[in-house]
Amino acid sequence: MTYRTIGLTSVLALTAGMAQADAFNRIASFPTHLNIGDGDQAVETSAEIIALTADGMTLVYTDSPLGVIGRIDITDPANPAPLGNVGLDGEPTAVGIAGATAFVGVNTSESFTEPSGHLVAIDVASGDELSRCDLGGQPDSIAVAPDGSFVAVAIENERDEDLGDGRTGQLPAGALVMVDVSEAGADCATLQTVALTGLAEVSPEDPEPEFVDINAAGDVVVSLQENNHMVVVNRAGEVTSHFSAGAVDLDMIDATDERGALIFTESQAGVVREPDAVKWVDEDHFATANEGDMDGGSRGWTVFNRDGTVVYESGVSFEHAIIQAGHYPDKRSDSKGVEPESIETATFGGTRMIFVGSERGSMVGVYDATDLANPVLAQLLPSGIGPEGYVSIPERNLLVSANEVDLIEDGGVRSHVMIFEYSDADPVYPHLTSAGADELIGWGAISGLAAVGDETLVAVNDSFYGYQPTIFTIDVSAMPARITDALPVTRAGRPAQKLDMEGITSDGEGGYWIASEGRIDRMVPHGLYHVNADGEIEQEIGLPNELLAVQRRFGFEGLTLVGDTLWMAVQREWEDDPAGLVKLIAYNLGTEEWGAVHYPLDAPTAGWVGLSEIVAQGDHVYLLERDNQIGAAAVTKQITRVSLDQMVPAPLGGDLPVVSKEVVRDLIPDLTSTGGYVLDKVEGLTFTPDGRAWVATDNDGVDDHSGETMFFAVDGLTDSES
Repeated sequence: MTYRTIGLTSVLALTAGMAQADAFNRIASFPTHLNIGDGDQAVETSAEIIALTADGMTLVYTDSPLGVIGRIDITDPANPAPLGNVGLDGEPTAVGIAGATAFVGVNTSESFTEPSGHLVAIDVASGDELSRCDLGGQPDSIAVAPDGSFVAVAIENERDEDLGDGRTGQLPAGALVMVDVSEAGADCATLQTVALTGLAEVSPEDPEPEFVDINAAGDVVVSLQENNHMVVVNRAGEVTSHFSAGAVDLDMIDATDERGALIFTESQAGVVREPDAVKWVDEDHFATANEGDMDGGSRGWTVFNRDGTVVYESGVSFEHAIIQAGHYPDKRSDSKGVEPESIETATFGGTRMIFVGSERGSMVGVYDATDLANPVLAQLLPSGIGPEGYVSIPERNLLVSANEVDLIEDGGVRSHVMIFEYSDADPVYPHLTSAGADELIGWGAISGLAAVGDETLVAVNDSFYGYQPTIFTIDVSAMPARITDALPVTRAGRPAQKLDMEGITSDGEGGYWIASEGRIDRMVPHGLYHVNADGEIEQEIGLPNELLAVQRRFGFEGLTLVGDTLWMAVQREWEDDPAGLVKLIAYNLGTEEWGAVHYPLDAPTAGWVGLSEIVAQGDHVYLLERDNQIGAAAVTKQITRVSLDQMVPAPLGGDLPVVSKEVVRDLIPDLTSTGGYVLDKVEGLTFTPDGRAWVATDNDGVDDHSGETMFFAVDGLTDSES
């Protein structure tokens, strides 16, 4: 095997054709397990609520699984550094900072009926405890007054969802606590409890405060999520206004638990908002993220006047934008869609902005809120899985998201804190969108790619969308690339079942050949399918006995046509393959003969290494070879090639010739070029007729995945072609 790097083209160059404008781009991702230091880092960690010291240089986040607060040095925001954890004697639920003192809500409840907790003040630099106040209940959200004079705490006293059909009306009631800040931390003698009972229409005897925020005048806004109610309390502890958060009618949503199809044709009337996070926008207005919990969740966000007047309602527009970006979490359709949970407000470059976080879509919507009645969605930013908290740093042109999900137990990605910078650079994400199509097109789990023109590609989704196998048309002349059409793959006019489409190639006559990866345990066969221009399957080709006898789960992962021969890359070794060798299988369309060669895989550092794509270009076939590792554990994500003169298939069942490969592109620099972690599944590769290569990653249908899809061009791979 030889190795060389050809034509390193930055992913950032994808947007070179776009008009330049001020925008946010991710510059760093910090995995929270690094704060463990020399300890066992293979344990669950989480970044949930996050805050910033007054000097703008240190981030502090709550880590509930470890029972600590974590600290990050962002003196150089592009290279965040761990400052270690500070242990607590309970579960941290929220943090706010005044100067260099962190105020942390700690839940110590032993039961739902006897909730307890305290507010602890900690010196951020030393980790020393400065003060501790008993809160008399279970704390949730914390806010520090802009002038640093006092702290407000939402005492939720959450309900037991296994009792009373999971409904409110379970005492003790929640409340609001306010306490003054002193040089010694919190002055516990000033602690004031504000009752919030008797206000809401839903369970007025059992308010469950969820989130608090404080404006410059010292007014505290409180969301009572399950009660679907908003309350404003002044500095003296007096309720100055309160009102129902109301309801929204939703159209063009996917509201069922139908796994495997993105169908946005349903409606729901009177969906209560049930706001989670709330943030003041100015002295008289605040914005809510309407995640929902008990009865609702309106999939959007709202701007309220403090008197209860709705100034702006996003309706389904935020969710639709996330759908178009490929981040829609189909498995959560019956719940609350993209679940807007977090919200932040700030002014950058003279522009008032509102940031809305989608917990299940793992995206951040950036809104220009110059006109509060008509905010404009300016950007969608990719986040880690489950963004929970945000902090804006306009003085340094930074935005930070804390992403709580850690999939260490499943071998998945870790919890991350992500840092975005506001500058005059072009916006990088999304790489691929269906915005601008004639209809709302949901997409995800992009697998095989094929070119049908210099500016047009097609892609297939895999078995995650088993009830909606689709061929997508992609216009790569625009940046971001645009999905312009979605063609259903059908059998007898109905969506074809028992397919796991992993490869596609043009038949040269307007139709396609598709390779399907089998799953014997699910009665899904390995096979080849000929599809006409209308998406109808016209021919199905099953495997010969020689392959059926040795087949395993990890099958066809790519398909290309060389003359009259279809070539398929098998992802991993089958029963008759020596370790480290996988088959490249040939099927001659004229003679109907099968054959194969062996391809040598790189040895895995961890997990396994396999193939994800094959495509013919010039005198070579190019392949995607990858390990199944993610983030810092990833080692092998590369494009290789094999000379066509080696692609001479031998009969099945005997010794197969072993081809030699040449590594022409290490993709890890591309996969980290946008400030994120290395994504697992590099799945799609093709060449346009002008010789430009395109690469796509598979986002697993946003299931245990952030939903991020990287789709980028690579130039120069064929420079030495004869």
